[in-house]
Amino acid sequence: MKTITVSKVAQITILFWIMKIIATTLGETLGDFIAQTLGLGYTLGILITLAFFIIVLLVQLYAKKYVPLYFWLVIIATTTLGTEISDFMDRSLGLGYTYGSIILAICLLATLAMWYRKYKNLQVQPIVEKNKELLFWTAVLFSNSLGTAFGDYLSDVIGLSYLIGALITASIITVVILLHYLTRINEIALFWIAFVFTRPFGATFGDFLTKPISNGGLDLGTLPASIISLSIIAILIYLAHKRQERKNIHPVL
Repeated sequence: MKTITVSKVAQITILFWIMKIIATTLGETLGDFIAQTLGLGYTLGILITLAFFIIVLLVQLYAKKYVPLYFWLVIIATTTLGTEISDFMDRSLGLGYTYGSIILAICLLATLAMWYRKYKNLQVQPIVEKNKELLFWTAVLFSNSLGTAFGDYLSDVIGLSYLIGALITASIITVVILLHYLTRINEIALFWIAFVFTRPFGATFGDFLTKPISNGGLDLGTLPASIISLSIIAILIYLAHKRQERKNIHPVL
């Protein structure tokens, strides 16, 4: 019998990418709800979302195996905290979307470089040891923060509408998927490209849902949009749990 390595990270499937996009959309709308709709500001918003992030991250780190609820709560926490971090840098600190995107991109590349230097690869399957998992979640946090800044860059600096910005980033993701199936380009590189660009897609789509009609949005409001996204992700997490239960009953030997 072969030894089964139990990874702490979700299996990379179509369901994974759908859940990632919904989670990033939720992170954008929920982050804006906390900082803007409730009027708490970005500093307090960071403190609130950071506390949530630390709590769910500790639960995830000390879990012995992949648990969909734990994993996706951390993903949601990184997208929400990433929204607050990006907006704080871009608006409160006055760095602007261009410099904010550059700084966050450097932080992400530095994290991936540390990962590669230690493990000689950037594979996310399997992730078992805590040090590697911490590098993974650091990269996820920076990528989600970068995605928010880049999404705002597309709309506020380049001047694209929220819908067009979402379509452009969705097109990039589609190209990456085609490259995965039609070429022999390194799958790990394609994974990280897709992972990064699902965030600006979620960010711009979240803005499209919540921003005023006069600004090119649907004006649903941050709370209703967050509730919709939260409801969808909750259903998907339930399905992921049922899938994981079936996998545990019939493990691959």
